[in-house]
Formats: sequence, C-alpha cells, structure tokens
Amino acid sequence: MAIHNEISGNKWKSILLTFCFFILIILVVWAVTFVMAWGIFGVFLALFLAVILSIGSYYYSDKIVLKISKARPATKEEHRVLTNLMEGLVIAAQIPMPKLYVVEDTAPNAFATGRNPNHGVVVVTTGLLQKLDRNELEGVLAHELSHIRNYDIRFVTLVTIMVGFTVLLSDFFLRSLFWGSIYGGSNRSSSGGGNSSGYLMIIGIVLIVLAPLIATIIKLAISRKREFLADASAAHLTRYPEGLARALEKLDKDKEPLEAANKATAHLYITNPLKNNKTWLKGLFATHPPIETRVQKLRAM
Repeated sequence: MAIHNEISGNKWKSILLTFCFFILIILVVWAVTFVMAWGIFGVFLALFLAVILSIGSYYYSDKIVLKISKARPATKEEHRVLTNLMEGLVIAAQIPMPKLYVVEDTAPNAFATGRNPNHGVVVVTTGLLQKLDRNELEGVLAHELSHIRNYDIRFVTLVTIMVGFTVLLSDFFLRSLFWGSIYGGSNRSSSGGGNSSGYLMIIGIVLIVLAPLIATIIKLAISRKREFLADASAAHLTRYPEGLARALEKLDKDKEPLEAANKATAHLYITNPLKNNKTWLKGLFATHPPIETRVQKLRAM
C-alpha cells in the first residue's frame, strides 16, 4: 500500500507543478503583450522556436546522448547478468525490451532515454556492473526502466518546451529593452492610464525578467518528483526496495566523477555523475533529490 501511495502522490505532485508552469506561462504572455510594442507576433514566434527545438531534441536526443557518452551496445554473451535481469523486469513491467548500452567508465551510474517504451534505451557504466551485487543492479535497472514506462522522457520534453518558451520570451523582451524598442509604457502613461497602469508595467517587467529563473526552479522540482516516482515504481517492479536503497547508498559513497557526463546530460543519470560540492543552493537547483531522502522513502515502503 505504501508503494502505491508513493507512486500516486508523486504523479499528482508532478501534475500540480506542471499546472503551476502553465500559470507562469500565461502570466508571462500577459506581461509581454502588455509591455512590448511588437504585440503578440513575438509570442507566437517564441512558441514556434521553442516547439521546433524541443521536437528535434525529442526525436534525436537519445542518439546524441549515446554519442556523447561513447556508449556501445551490450551483448548477451558479454553482459549476461545485465540482459537476464532486464528480461525479467520487462516481463513484470509489460513493456518491450529496451536497447541496452554500456559506457566504459569505472564510475558507477546509469540512465535511460528514448521517447516511448517502443524506443527505450538503458545505459549503464562498467563500474555499475562491477560494484553492485545482483539485487542492487536489479534495483537500478528497474529505476531506469520505470522512467521509460512512466513516459518521463515525453514528460520532460513537454516541460522543456515550456521552459524554452519562457526563456525566449524573456530574451526577446531584454533585447527589445536594450535596443530601445519598448514603447508601451510611455504610450500608456501618456494616454491617462494613471498609477495603476504604471504599477502593472513594473510588475510585467519584473515578471518577464524573473520568469526564466522561476521556470528553471519549477523544471528542477518536476525532475526531482519524477526521480521519486521512478524509485517507487522500481520498488513495485522488484518487490524489493532494499536493493535500490543499497545501490543508491553505494553510488553516493563513490566519489569518482563520470568522465562521459557533463552539465547537459547530468540530469539523465540515476545520481549526479559530476559529484559537485554541496552548497546552500544545492537543494533548490539540484536535478536529483537528496540520496538520504530517497533511501529513507524506499525503506519506508
């Protein structure tokens, strides 16, 4: 029952955060159309560009990430335990077998990509295969398979579109401000709008400037909720939360950074592969929840 409650709770929290994102976009669109002289044309242009960029990443991101990570296909002959565990998990998950890849790196880690279960890809490092026992490895694979099963790649793509849209709108505004292309404020002031119009103008400008930061914070919060969801789903698949909990503890204690990872791909991995130093902003801008919290939730299931 605890596992089902955790899965349901994280799904609803993700939906709530996405709804907040939509509200933010509505407010930003209002601010841009209210403040900027070029009207709604720029809004549609920003939306078009954001959608085009996100669709491209949606269809080709898996190939790009595999190339960047220098991953090679896993074979049943060479990686028998890996393929056997995954074959058992896909039967439990009732989804197609994902393509399996291996990265030659002694740092233990893993990630999943692919736009849907029919195009799923799971990547593990050789360090993960060497340093985890069978139950721990199964927990990690179940976590990554859960990302595919829960359509997290599609979900993240939707969020990316919204973030890109927000950033482009803000960028258009700042460029117009720089070149002196904002006329709405003076026109409204001279047309007798009064103090209320001036206050709305200030609110609109502040909102547009802060929107990219707010959008990024919401995106990272959604990413953390999807990690909790994948943990709970993995526990449901394996019926053994302790396996994933022990794996996360081992990955957290291993301080070796993953050479194949970078800031653009770090959010894909089951734990932060860059091993950044902790700061007071870590919780707010982290792509992953704290390991201690994840382990605590798993052991409470």
